[in-house]
Amino acid sequence: MPKSKRNKVVPLTKTKKKTKEWKEGAISTVRKLCDEYPVVYLFKYQNMRNDKFKEFREEHMDTSRFCMGSNKVLQVALGRQESDEYKQNISELSNRIRGKIGLFFTKLPQPEVISLFENLEVLDYARTGSKATEDFELLEGPVEGPTGPLAHTLEPLLRRYGMPTKLNKGVVELIADHVVCKQGDTLTPGQAALLRVFDVKMAAFKMTLLCCWECEGEKFTVLAEDESDDEEDEGFEGTGTEQIMLP
Repeated sequence: MPKSKRNKVVPLTKTKKKTKEWKEGAISTVRKLCDEYPVVYLFKYQNMRNDKFKEFREEHMDTSRFCMGSNKVLQVALGRQESDEYKQNISELSNRIRGKIGLFFTKLPQPEVISLFENLEVLDYARTGSKATEDFELLEGPVEGPTGPLAHTLEPLLRRYGMPTKLNKGVVELIADHVVCKQGDTLTPGQAALLRVFDVKMAAFKMTLLCCWECEGEKFTVLAEDESDDEEDEGFEGTGTEQIMLP
């Protein structure tokens, strides 16, 4: 039977399944970093912003490397238990790998590393599916944006996203008070778009150190408890993330 020539929808998000060779290469890369750097930290991240993360990573390329990808591959590389751990006591770190995490290999002293991570916090607009961190409500009357009255061309957009608005002599007016979101709401596309229009930033990109393993003395140290309820093997979120990510 001849092959159909009809147009087919091909999802652009479709990715190839990782091969055994790729996984072995990733494991080898992680183990090489364990040999090269004296300390490895496990950190978790919230509201990943690829551009900000890339800047942070490039600032410390001379002394450090980040490693992020499939959590299961990272665990296999380090070893999940005492009998198969790559370095003594490093399985303690491996057992804490879950959810949105990464590894930070470095030659920097611990006080400097702690300071770097504690001072990294970048506010940004919340995306669809994020949790609202505060209430946001608009009052009846002329609608003000971050730089003054909103342009009349935005009025149809506001109505589309549920705001009861009208144009009055070229001025965008709210017919009644309108609650855009309540604290704890899971944001819809409309809510996220409105927060952006009014320049309300509810997402903070930050990374928190959880624990570390030091080559000297083969010592494992807990720095903070992970109280998140992330899934067991979520891995890195972002563009092109199903790989061990290195500078």
